Amino acid sequence: MQEKEIRTVWEIVKRAFVLIFGLVVMAFGVAFSINAELGTSPVSSIPYVTSLISGLTVGTTTIIVNTVIVLLQIVVLRRHFHLIRLLQIPVCVAFGLLIDLASYCIADVIPQGYLMQWLLCAVGIVLVAIGVSCEVAADLLTLAGEGLVQALCAVCPLKFGYMKVIVDVSFVVIAVVLSFAFLHDLQGVREGTVAAAIFVGLLSKLFGKFVEPLCRKLYAERVKVHT
Repeated sequence: MQEKEIRTVWEIVKRAFVLIFGLVVMAFGVAFSINAELGTSPVSSIPYVTSLISGLTVGTTTIIVNTVIVLLQIVVLRRHFHLIRLLQIPVCVAFGLLIDLASYCIADVIPQGYLMQWLLCAVGIVLVAIGVSCEVAADLLTLAGEGLVQALCAVCPLKFGYMKVIVDVSFVVIAVVLSFAFLHDLQGVREGTVAAAIFVGLLSKLFGKFVEPLCRKLYAERVKVHT
């Protein structure tokens, strides 16, 4: 292996480390939001509701739902779908497993009262935001949700931020419909969902101002796996 190839592999390894760290932090954020029982983030709303419906773990339904989202990207992009996007699937598998691990680790963290619920919800929002900032800073691969937003932006003349809002709202609406249709009650979507929708993006940009400069010092060159 030539020296340049070695540098490239090492660069990908460093970026993968940042991505995995971000996934771990994000997984604990999801677990805290679930324990808070004030509603999950928009991206986790469908996996959470389908978990209640099926009896599967949230991590398992996260893997299933995100795999479906990757398949949806194929439908949206058609011949413009690059096979490299399929790498989102192992990332989603890792994220799902990490969510189950995080849920197991904090299973005994049960809120006592509404104020404690909001405290756990806030912790979850902050952790998810940190995880997102690490995912962005890794600049390697994205989770399926962001991949879908990118795919839709490729075929629609909308900016990423606006499309992200549309996709998140769509996820929440689907979760609400599934909840009423199968559980005959509203589950997984509450005031915490609204808070997550508002603050995760804002906080991830704030944390990104600190995370991205640190990562630039870690990285030697620009290497992108995603397209």
